[in-house]
Amino acid sequence: MDLGISGKNAFVTGGSRGLGREAALALAREGVNVAVCARGQDGLQKIQSEIESTGVKALAFTTDMSEDGAPAQAFDRVASEFGQIDILVNNVGGSLGTAGVLDSSEEDFKRVFDLNLWATIALMKSAAPGMRERGWGRIINIASIFGREHGGTAPYMTAKIGVIAATKHLALELAKDGVCVNSIAPGSILHDQGSWERFTQNNSEEAVAEFIDRNMPMGRFGWPEPVGATVAFLASQQAGLIIGACINVDGGQSHNLF
Repeated sequence: MDLGISGKNAFVTGGSRGLGREAALALAREGVNVAVCARGQDGLQKIQSEIESTGVKALAFTTDMSEDGAPAQAFDRVASEFGQIDILVNNVGGSLGTAGVLDSSEEDFKRVFDLNLWATIALMKSAAPGMRERGWGRIINIASIFGREHGGTAPYMTAKIGVIAATKHLALELAKDGVCVNSIAPGSILHDQGSWERFTQNNSEEAVAEFIDRNMPMGRFGWPEPVGATVAFLASQQAGLIIGACINVDGGQSHNLF
């Protein structure tokens, strides 16, 4: 299927590994020029080379999206390099070692919100006006099934609920303007240097097997490629009727019917 986005420009946050990396590569294979950012230098040179190997333009740079002003500065850097941003993928996030409501401080909530929610909102606010003016755009926010139902830490769960809600709200604001805004809710996805890899390393084989048996209908953790493919489709011309959706990519892990 030709997704009809060759020549478009995309910005993927948290794009050096895991879900962001697969999203960036899936878009690049469709002929999209892709910029990625990450908090650390590790993996950035590799992903830039991988993107360029598909024949498109690439940009990879470091930034901490939780810092004041960083999202707007990153957006301006990509827009200056590419001319405009047609596809925005807000993937950066994490629970930052937080816990439940009672055991997480207000500062814990603020740190997780800064990274997961405020950075997403700031980039949407930067991207949306230009997309609206041009009459075309795609914004895809990586949330979590733990933004749809109980799971994860309290700050993370609350931040991801906020991401899903902000996605829906902006989607309806831009529905008449040719701009599609949606979110994806991955389940427990195993990838290099990810939180679920650390889970498997820090727990016994028996504990990991029990977790899989209790939570994973497929009998295994998820993997990043289906998330990347979903991003590419939501970015496509064919996804023009998908507005404000939150799509689970979780192998049946979610228990929420909605």
